Amino acid sequence: MTLRIGNASGFYGDRFDAMREMLTGGDLDVLTGDYLAELTMLILGRDRLKDPGAGYARTFLRQLEDCLGLAHERGVKIVTNAGGLNPAGLADAVRALADRLGIPVRVAHVEGDDLTSAFPGSLAAHAYLGGFGIAACLRAGADVVVTGRVTDAALVTGPAAAHFGWKETDHDRLAGAVVAGHVLECGAQATGGNYAFFRDGDVRRPGFPLAELHEDGGCVITKHPGTGGFVDIGTVTAQLLYETAGARYAGPDVTARLDTVRLGQDGPDRVRIEGVRGQAPPPTLKVGLNRLGGFRGEVVFVLTGLDIEAKAALVREQMEPALGKAADVRWELVRTDRPDAPSEETASALLRLVVRGPDQEVVGRALSGAAVELALASYPGFHVLAPPGKGSPYGVFEDVYVPHGAVDHVAVLHDGRRVPVPPAHDTAVLDPVPEPRLPESLPSGPTRHAPLGLVAGARSGDKGGNANVGVWARTDDAWRWLTHELTADRFQQLIPESRELPVTRHVLPNLRALNFVVEGILGAGVAARHRFDPQAKALGEWLRSRHLDIPEALL
Repeated sequence: MTLRIGNASGFYGDRFDAMREMLTGGDLDVLTGDYLAELTMLILGRDRLKDPGAGYARTFLRQLEDCLGLAHERGVKIVTNAGGLNPAGLADAVRALADRLGIPVRVAHVEGDDLTSAFPGSLAAHAYLGGFGIAACLRAGADVVVTGRVTDAALVTGPAAAHFGWKETDHDRLAGAVVAGHVLECGAQATGGNYAFFRDGDVRRPGFPLAELHEDGGCVITKHPGTGGFVDIGTVTAQLLYETAGARYAGPDVTARLDTVRLGQDGPDRVRIEGVRGQAPPPTLKVGLNRLGGFRGEVVFVLTGLDIEAKAALVREQMEPALGKAADVRWELVRTDRPDAPSEETASALLRLVVRGPDQEVVGRALSGAAVELALASYPGFHVLAPPGKGSPYGVFEDVYVPHGAVDHVAVLHDGRRVPVPPAHDTAVLDPVPEPRLPESLPSGPTRHAPLGLVAGARSGDKGGNANVGVWARTDDAWRWLTHELTADRFQQLIPESRELPVTRHVLPNLRALNFVVEGILGAGVAARHRFDPQAKALGEWLRSRHLDIPEALL
């Protein structure tokens, strides 16, 4: 017995047509959509400040207007976290849409994640719930299930538990579904999108992924026939490493052991996942805490031609009087210029000024005015990338943890009945996993100074203020070299901004992968826009571009 679960959204703003493509492209039992991220919760929180009836992903409603009839005709259940901060509101809106379209669907929702009132000063504080509220809705006959903040993988564990009759203690089966859900959650990232070796296939318009789940928790990751992109062991490995850390991937339903995952190519665009082991979940739930951190202003000065350093020093000195009242001032000189350049753009460097503080005027108009006044009175060739504007609000994200019993997890069924979802009664503290045994190093031989990316892939992402960089080898010999060469110390040498930060390396031999966690590199999280790449999306590609002495036998 196989359950086919597809994905049609990896974030709020993903490809609008994906829902229709997934419903018409092949067989499906369940279609999921992930619309939430740390930044999205902040955006929805600000929406709710303006309109108490807002707080959910309106894009989902527009997609459903086009596709609800299709899903009903094909018997496809829809499960989504698009409810955001207001799942009851979105459920009501879906019912109103269905009534208007004359489509008889049963709509349920899950609530209990909102803990904002327990954290004074927060804009939005939401616990990451598991999948058993979703399962309760589906078991009662729901056609559409809307949730707020659940784990991304819960969109798969819930339908799987409902379909196969799994219990809370079926840890291995649940762990397999968590791994499948993690692969699906980011949409086209599993089918060649954002992939290090993107030239291996046609990724101009990758299709969206689906998982063929089995009763034992194993699955096959694939996509609809004829859609773009590709699915292979590399694309699945990359997504498994995305925004994870060590051997344990903890969630409210189960702790999945990523070090037990085994991958195998099961035919064209088919990757088999098996062997996943699970353990009881930890005794606490993660809560994502979003608050407004203040205001932010930015000016990017363009420095062209000769004397770049001197020009930067001049404008910094001229701007200094206007910056005295800002709480945080950051200058960054980006040397994109080159000598004897064939175009003005390639002759130019960028000097980026970012200021933050509690006073919007100080980081907004006062900063803007000071920059504009320099237009005819500063370095030769003075101009900026965009006119300075008023200070914009920025957010701060942090994780906190509460006991399972601190939330009232409730499945609100399509007929209005409220079914409490009991907290996990079987939990286990996350003890450290012993370091796995490393393979023998490669024999010594001639080397060439070359980019790491010639022999290894990488994918990176954010978790609050931390970043992770997953690095994997494509062959056994490359793995033997990589695991001895790319230590945490070597990582810090290659990524200079990590040198003063804690860096932890996790080894995953089954995936021929290393996963590095860099603590604090993103400051207060993506909404604070602490660095040039605030979500660390390209940190892995920067690492792949760095040069090492690589054995010629691998090149």
